[in-house]
Amino acid sequence: MPVTEINHINLRANRDMMHVLRDFYCDIVGLKVGPRTATTSYGFWLYIGDNDVVHIAEYNKGVGAPDLHVNCTYDHVSFTCTDMPATEAHLTAHQVPYTTRVLMNGVRQVNFKDPAGNGIELNFEEFRNL
Repeated sequence: MPVTEINHINLRANRDMMHVLRDFYCDIVGLKVGPRTATTSYGFWLYIGDNDVVHIAEYNKGVGAPDLHVNCTYDHVSFTCTDMPATEAHLTAHQVPYTTRVLMNGVRQVNFKDPAGNGIELNFEEFRNL
């Protein structure tokens, strides 16, 4: 049973926050809304090219409200990107606060939060070995 790749992450929210998250991941991160298959619940699948990588789903009705602000281990989702200067300008233009750092291997990162407080990490390998 070798694992070969990550398939997707799933975010659950109420319907209002789902729309906010969809717009943020499309307008700020650059994902695209695409088709949802094999599901009857309300939500969105967001794509990079032909790959659905972020699923946003509504809490199941009748299950009860989610536990918010609980101790969990989810920290962030990471995407490989290009054109760090344009990305920083885009985040600044949309007033999204972010931080940057350079890893020991030369990869540069941009880190910020989505509207629900989930971490997003953008990795720019274009600077490696400069």
